[in-house]
Amino acid sequence: MVGQGISGTMLSWFLAANDIDFTVIDNGNINTPSQAAAGLINPVTGRRVVTVWLDDVIIPFAEKVYNEMGSFLNINALSKTTIIDFFPNPFMRESFLKKLSQQALYINLVEDANYMSSYFNYEFGTGTIDPAYIVHLQKLLPAWRNHLLSTNQLISDPFDFSSLVVKENKIVYKDINADQIIFCDGVQGNNNPYFSLLPFALNKGEALIIEAPDLPPDYIYKKSMTIAPFAEPGTFWTGTNYIWDFEDDLPTPTFRSTTEQTLKSWLKVPFKVIDHKAAVRPATIERRPFVGFHPLYKNVGILNGMGTKGCSLAPYFAHQLVENILHKTPIEKDADIERHSRILARTAF
Repeated sequence: MVGQGISGTMLSWFLAANDIDFTVIDNGNINTPSQAAAGLINPVTGRRVVTVWLDDVIIPFAEKVYNEMGSFLNINALSKTTIIDFFPNPFMRESFLKKLSQQALYINLVEDANYMSSYFNYEFGTGTIDPAYIVHLQKLLPAWRNHLLSTNQLISDPFDFSSLVVKENKIVYKDINADQIIFCDGVQGNNNPYFSLLPFALNKGEALIIEAPDLPPDYIYKKSMTIAPFAEPGTFWTGTNYIWDFEDDLPTPTFRSTTEQTLKSWLKVPFKVIDHKAAVRPATIERRPFVGFHPLYKNVGILNGMGTKGCSLAPYFAHQLVENILHKTPIEKDADIERHSRILARTAF
């Protein structure tokens, strides 16, 4: 398998759990969405305050998997928390209240208007979203990588397509012989000769890492941007944006300056910027992942296209893919790349 971001990490976890022999090829690039992300799992999304796709299935499944991985690796892989949702304007407040009147899951109104007034400037009140989660990617990904290295299941090199030979019942890559190859290659999937015809919709995101020791670390804070506890005590991740037209995956001065100005107007407590991250996300036009095996090259698979929902979607669909390999159980139809079989049938070598 190729790639050890959140998708590759989850897939290799389930392969290992089922005693399936595998090798991961990953060059350890730190400038990836998985490395730059806050690791948030939010059950509610958008201006219309709607629950995320498959919320009743993927969220409890993800919670279980991350806790199991944390126990295995002896790390804290997951924290359960609450999102404090600051209404940016009266219209968003009304939308929130409308959903609340319909007995929507996860959300509640904070009656105390001064609930967060010691820490933030705000005018239109707050709600809460609960439960939410933070996956500690800065601990989880390197811990799992070290485990794979210790078991000789990871090759820390870039993947070289010129060394790949795909035969009808066999995969050969350099000195590796395998039954199948699965690409968890993130944005590189857009250039992958087997899957480049899939409708990727890459977008760039950025975030600042700040020190704000006086800000309570018990919550995620959300307004026009999100502030979430990060790797070290007193540090927070704050972002993000969606840039659809970009030339590279580097941080931009514009994002830094506008985000700092927003923080200065929103935060009452002092803060200091200590890092600026950027990465390109492997999003899709349909906002649904790509999971399954190529219609022409039956032993070439993919687990990709998680977009901003990687931490919630990857565990569930990695598990589905492994179950499909072992027992031919079906993959969720909205994620199965079978839906793009006509497009992929144009792939030929």
